[in-house]
Amino acid sequence: MISLGGSIGTGLFLGSGSAIYSAGPGGALLAYIIIGVMVYFIMTGLAELAAFMPTSGAFSTYATKFIDPALGFALGWNYWYSWAITLAAELSASTLVMKFWFPHSPSWLWSGIFIIIIFGLNILSVKGYGEGEYWFSFIKVATIIIFIVVGLLMIIGIMNGGHAIGFKNFTVKDAPFHGGFLAVLGVFLTAGFSFQGTEIIGVAAGESENPSVSVPKATRSIFWRILLFYVLAIFVIGLIIPYTTESLQSDDIMVSPFTLVFKKAGLAFAASVMNAVILTAVLSAGNSSLYASTRILYAMAREGQAPRFLGKLNKRGIPVPALIITTIVGMLAFLASIYGDGAIYIWLLNAAGVTGFIFWLGIAVSHYRFRKAFVAQGHSLDQLPYRAKFYPFGPILAFVVCLIVILAQDYQAFLGEKIDWMGAVAAYLGIPLFLVMWFGYKFIKKTKVVPLEECEFDIEK
Repeated sequence: MISLGGSIGTGLFLGSGSAIYSAGPGGALLAYIIIGVMVYFIMTGLAELAAFMPTSGAFSTYATKFIDPALGFALGWNYWYSWAITLAAELSASTLVMKFWFPHSPSWLWSGIFIIIIFGLNILSVKGYGEGEYWFSFIKVATIIIFIVVGLLMIIGIMNGGHAIGFKNFTVKDAPFHGGFLAVLGVFLTAGFSFQGTEIIGVAAGESENPSVSVPKATRSIFWRILLFYVLAIFVIGLIIPYTTESLQSDDIMVSPFTLVFKKAGLAFAASVMNAVILTAVLSAGNSSLYASTRILYAMAREGQAPRFLGKLNKRGIPVPALIITTIVGMLAFLASIYGDGAIYIWLLNAAGVTGFIFWLGIAVSHYRFRKAFVAQGHSLDQLPYRAKFYPFGPILAFVVCLIVILAQDYQAFLGEKIDWMGAVAAYLGIPLFLVMWFGYKFIKKTKVVPLEECEFDIEK
């Protein structure tokens, strides 16, 4: 349920509309399918690693063992930073959601209430985090299933006053594809951000009861979940709402594509219900952000790549120091969004924007090198509890797609009469920060790429 809910957030509920508006229904569908296939390969690779070597805070550990400790250090801090800033972003989003019902209430009130709830779920026990995430995910999944059923009934005319919508909106103007290849490339980013969070099952593997069984089980069904929840939802929206609808590009809950479809179906309470669902998506993302960033900080402390005190656990197995530090950073970033002109927060958010694709790229390379080293040291593939399909094609494709998205993430900045340097710097800020951490650690610690024959596996030969 965590892997299922982790990939469903505001990116789908609010971002899917702008994707259809900019690339047409066919272009948005194609972009989500391509990114969905890439995510599937990343997740099956991560499942192979996590089922064989479960660890709480997986990514930095795998990169350290199978590529280069310097890369593991950079990926770990990159991942922690990404989720700590995401926590702040979700706190900001929660205040906007609550102001739908309470327009004159102060922002700090809601952010304070929600950070206490999220912190409470995480400090109680791992079970507290899991239980909270289970119910958040359940609400989101139920909403999407209802949405798809209602949408399909409208398309065939059962819930639309007897008027079948059919495929007519796939032929409006230059639909289904609008804006050509560059528009589809632009949607890659939106789609990628929508899927971020699926990798949290790799972080949670070390704390699940039987990771060699539970992680592969969760991963096997990811392809069908992506197909059902994302591709089918985008398909339904594209059929019901013409891509030329101006309100699709808005991130206002009142005109969320989900709200628009429910209203077309005659459900007058759609906006309030969708607002409540989006609130659960925001709380779920905040809950996952705090869990993932805390565990990665704990794992790095254990590897000697973060201050030692962050590697301490309490009696219930919770890394409390790492949890407190991450919560404080998230709150400080949120306060930066309220006071002043919010410029500091915008830069922090921009620096975190590309990080998701960087750590996905790290997972793909870690998996590729893990399998190579495993075979090079004479181990049989039969020893693996779970084997990713389509190796080495899967990790190579994932690497290429991630690299394209990272490099092309703000190509529009270079297409105008004048280059938008401010936009370009803001969009690509995360890349130099990552490289400075990587090569800085490499220079100071004099690390080298680990030869395949020297990669360590936690097994008896």
